[in-house]
Amino acid sequence: MDGTDQAMSNIWYLLALVLVGSALIGRRIALGSFVRMALLWVLIFGALLGLFTFAQKAGLMPARFAAEEGALLQPQNSAEPTPRPAPPPAPPPIQSDGQVVRIPVAPDGHYWVEGMVNGMSARFLIDSGATITALSENTARATGLNIDMNAPPIPLNTANGKIDARRASISTLTVGPLRANDVEVVVSPALGDVNVIGMNMLSRLKSWSVENGEMVLTP
Repeated sequence: MDGTDQAMSNIWYLLALVLVGSALIGRRIALGSFVRMALLWVLIFGALLGLFTFAQKAGLMPARFAAEEGALLQPQNSAEPTPRPAPPPAPPPIQSDGQVVRIPVAPDGHYWVEGMVNGMSARFLIDSGATITALSENTARATGLNIDMNAPPIPLNTANGKIDARRASISTLTVGPLRANDVEVVVSPALGDVNVIGMNMLSRLKSWSVENGEMVLTP
């Protein structure tokens, strides 16, 4: 039992003694009976505390009570943002039927694709939850992207929390037979090595959908 658990136990026992003592004194019970009943109530409170602690550690306590106790005993990290997935070593190869592109789901459960930015190869995560296409700083530098450094940075909410990004524009972005011109993007070192195809690219398509473990892009 750590110091916090010990403190909680002491509080329980003190409350038990105060409550029982007040009740018995009010009834003016003899000292011998008072001691016996006080010990009995302390044992009952101790047993309840033991059951409560065991249930909490064993994960048997209802989630609401566990969360409330955790909030009292230790800092909570539930607000920590979930990081973006790291790019896989090599995404599954896409399949094309004419102009329709089919992208198999990767082992990590995401849809990754090898694309071309201004003629340079770049790996992308397709994220329908992203409003705008984004490039890592390394990709932007490798493709010679002209970043507007004079404009104020754009604050963005991402899976990694709030970041500052800069606006830029891709002359051509291709994924298999699909091609888009003058695609607005944002660039930020906070993206790490992850490039993201967002809704401003997907919305140019006739349709996109997920079918049988594949993302289907139709121009």
